Amino acid sequence: MSAESAGTIALPSGEEIAAAGQGTWYLGEDPGRREQEIAALRLGVDLGMTVVDTAEMYGDGAAEELVGEALRGRRDEVFLVSKVLPGHADRKGTVAACEGSLRRLGTDRLDLYLLHWRGRWPLEETLAGFTDLMEAGKIRYWGVSNLDVADMTELATLPGGDAVAVDQVLYNLSRRGVEWDLLPWCREAEVTVMAYSPIEQGRILGAEALGAVARALGATPAQVALAWVLEQGVSAIPRSGSPDHVRENRGAVDLRLPTEALEVLDEAFPPPTAATPLEML
Repeated sequence: MSAESAGTIALPSGEEIAAAGQGTWYLGEDPGRREQEIAALRLGVDLGMTVVDTAEMYGDGAAEELVGEALRGRRDEVFLVSKVLPGHADRKGTVAACEGSLRRLGTDRLDLYLLHWRGRWPLEETLAGFTDLMEAGKIRYWGVSNLDVADMTELATLPGGDAVAVDQVLYNLSRRGVEWDLLPWCREAEVTVMAYSPIEQGRILGAEALGAVARALGATPAQVALAWVLEQGVSAIPRSGSPDHVRENRGAVDLRLPTEALEVLDEAFPPPTAATPLEML
């Protein structure tokens, strides 16, 4: 089955990927939910949410195994993302971690491989591992996650560091600190920003303003929150653990927020007025 279109966002290379994808944090950890989670991932691909994000950390590899099963026979339909843990991110460790992810995912390549967050290994070591993986055809692009402006600036000074494709960060209505400096930096450097936890794992959905906007637009609070992230020119990877949740997320792609709705949301969730440390979950 060919996927529907779900809106796109460009990588620095010019390649277009789905703006709304699927996250897998906490998936694969409950055997009783396995069939439902696999069905959700497959439906998401059908609906055009073809960026599938996972990590070796999630369930100690269980999420990658689940993704591998869900995407069996459909690998070429998706843009597959995984991440290396900081403790593994020296040159040899990065390569070994990626090879482990590939085995669990049942594929010979990743479309994007990220450093999950910065740890004890110098960025040069991780970058060397990424370079080895690209030369071997095991990854197509590399990027980072949870790196702030100072880290990104340092990365850009390293040989080959300007090839970074993505910075994946925590970003949603209640976590807007990146708007002060990181988002402008990435836009200037033509680095794609990908938002994880774009609805704050559901914690913001009871907000009165969000509910009011949703009612006015005939949408759900989750759809409004996700649509808001997408309207910032940022990719988003909400976790998709059930088919109903996937359908709800997909509905956000076609939702347009009028000026008055954006004003209501800005009042309830104000943008930053100063630089703040990068937030993480």
